Parts: sequence; C-alpha cells; structure tokens
Amino acid sequence: MKFSPLFWPIQLKGNIIYILDETKLPQKLIYIKAKNYLDACRAIKEMKTRAVGQVLLVMYTFILSKRQNKNLALVAQAINATRPTLSFKFLTEMVLGLEKSGAPLEKSILGFLEMLKGKRIEQAQTMAKLLKDRDVILTHCNISGLLPLVAQFAKKGGKKISFYATETRPYLQGSRLTAWELQRAGIPVTIITDNMVAYLLSLGKVTKIIVGADHLTLNGDIANKIGTYQIAVVAKYFKIPFYVICPPASKLKSGSEIRIEIRPDDELKIYQGIHLAPKNVKAYYPAFDVTPHKLITKHIYLGV
Repeated sequence: MKFSPLFWPIQLKGNIIYILDETKLPQKLIYIKAKNYLDACRAIKEMKTRAVGQVLLVMYTFILSKRQNKNLALVAQAINATRPTLSFKFLTEMVLGLEKSGAPLEKSILGFLEMLKGKRIEQAQTMAKLLKDRDVILTHCNISGLLPLVAQFAKKGGKKISFYATETRPYLQGSRLTAWELQRAGIPVTIITDNMVAYLLSLGKVTKIIVGADHLTLNGDIANKIGTYQIAVVAKYFKIPFYVICPPASKLKSGSEIRIEIRPDDELKIYQGIHLAPKNVKAYYPAFDVTPHKLITKHIYLGV
C-alpha cells in the first residue's frame, strides 16, 4: 500500500519533532520543527496539524519532554488546554499512568503508535469491504490519509470508486487536503462547495457518504468539522448510507456534553491575508458540530 503524507504526518528525529504543515498544502509540502512542548502546543492551536497528526504530535511530545526532563503533568495540562472539542485526555492519562507505573515510557509510546498505525489500516480495510463497484462517495473535511487507502483496498477487491469532496470552509481542508491526496494517488475526485450537498444528493450522484470524527461519545454521537451534521440530515432524507471513521470513545455520555470550540473571527473573514468580509463585521465560527448517533449508518471503530 502507498500511504498519503497525511496518513502519518509527524516524525520524531533525534530531539526534533517534524510536523507536516497542513496549512501550506497543496502549494507546498513542508515540515516545521517543534523543539519542545510549547512549540507542539502552538502547532496544535494554529491547526498546523489535525486529527491523527495531533495524536502523533501529542505522543512524540511526551517522548521529547521525557528526554528533556520536563514535568509530564505540566506538559499534559498544556496539551489538554489546546483545543476544547478534541479529547486528548485519553492520551495524556495513558502516558501519565505509564510514567507512574514505572513502565519504559518511550518504548511503550512507540509500541502504542505502531499499534495505532495497524488499526488505522484495518479501518480502511473495513470501510473498503462496505463499498460496491462504482460507488460514488461524498466526503467532508479530511480523514488524515485514510481515503486513499480505502480506495486502494477497494481496487484490490475489484471495485472502482470515486469521490466528491466538499471544500470544507473556511479552512478548505476538502479542497486543499482531501482533493490533493486523492488526486496524488490517482483516484477520481470532484470538488464541490459546502452548500451544494443537498442538490448533489437530489440528483442521485452519490451512493455513500464517509466522514471522520474528532470526538466520539459513549452513545455514538460524534463531533466533526462544522457542516457534518447538515450532511447527515440530508443523507437521512435521501436514504444514503452515512459512515463515520471514528477515534476511540471519550468518557462523555453524549454529544450534548461536548464543548464546541469557537475559533477566532478572522479565520472566517480573512484567508491568506485577503479580507473576504468588511473588517468590522462580526463573525461566528464554531469549528465543529455534533451529529447524533441516530443519523449514522455505521461507525468504523478504531479499536485501540
């Protein structure tokens, strides 16, 4: 299998963490450096990396901090404060538990990450088995390198699939990341704006929908990039299967307990230095929304 750079976008080399800067794609494929936990937290807050990239960054940050003799409890506190909707507590509690137990921390973390890589590949295999030949899939935002893998496994099973990718405003992860990695892998993909979804589905052009999730609660509700909820509602109306590739569940009971991150106004009003709206107008940018489990056809669990 050929992996997208987004599948494993963080590397630890010596005492430097190299972070694929997703905000520069597709124009540039470059890596920025984190030399300590403060650099890593800044990269998370600025969305230099997302989803699985943030998981990798958190775990490599603990390895680096241990090498630097930092107080890991303070490192965990800083990491947990970076983005409210994302649940890093599963990771930070695991690492602090390992430290308390006296287990070899670096070896344990690297073992966990190797297991994570295998489980992500299994998720792609599971999703591919649910697809049919000539399926046309709508996706929203970006699932960190998994869709090219899904397509490769489907092809191996004699199934050709293609994609529609929403732009995913305002950060345009669909245009910049998903379309880039699918095209790079030779997989047919067509970009649409976020407000075209209902019309596209009404034309019968989509057979399945696949999205990721940034947060999974115990009852199966998910938080994902803003716009996911409305796609799920429209999918239900048109009776189109809606699949979610999930992280491990948090300890929250339902989506109503998820704290939604509100990003700065300027992220909606300004793009690459260009003002898209009047300077003094107010803007509202919740980065995520919650999709109730009743709208989800099937969860593709990570199983770690």
